[in-house]
Amino acid sequence: MDWDYSTRKPGRFSRIELRDILVSVVVLTLAFVLMFRDTSFVTTYFRHTMGDYGVVGMVLLMLALVMLSFIAHELAHKFTAQKLGLWSEYRMFPMGLLFAPIMGLVGFLFAAPGVVYISGFVDSEQDGKISVAGPMVNIVLSAVGIVGCIVCNGSPIVIMFYLLYTLNASLALFNLLPIGILDGAKVMRWDTTVWLISIIIAGLLFLSNFLGLLPQIYYQF
Repeated sequence: MDWDYSTRKPGRFSRIELRDILVSVVVLTLAFVLMFRDTSFVTTYFRHTMGDYGVVGMVLLMLALVMLSFIAHELAHKFTAQKLGLWSEYRMFPMGLLFAPIMGLVGFLFAAPGVVYISGFVDSEQDGKISVAGPMVNIVLSAVGIVGCIVCNGSPIVIMFYLLYTLNASLALFNLLPIGILDGAKVMRWDTTVWLISIIIAGLLFLSNFLGLLPQIYYQF
């Protein structure tokens, strides 16, 4: 490892960690933009409101949403681990970073750009609680996005809530898949019931728009 936990104070961020978070945010923003590159009502909104600068506006909004959603996810892991008396730091995962834009091109933001490393003895319960904390944040943010879509439908700001919902539903569902190093595998090893409830909720949020559970999103200027 390239850090020394013996001298690190709780809650502090190393320069390497901040660098990895920044790189991950930039790559996830690119993937998010690619995901919506052909979504007519989203791109039309930004072209209508900002003209030639529509792409810039879309990128900046998606950057802000990724910073909120992704960083909140990783901080939930980090601070949950620290609350349990463990040291933790985020590190980017090169293959995950490469995978993100590819999935964005496909049309789904399924990506694992990095992982929070933990130092100290961690049993399955602690590992499960640390792992489920991140997706839970995304589930809450996705639910906020859905409520915003319903309350603000017809208003220009509905786009912000729609993107918040979509981004976080994708992050929650993907991270809860019970495979490899993803959060879902660790949560399932700890408590299958907690994992099952979590992934069902994430799945329903992700599919809400496809199943017609959300109203038709529109905006009036």
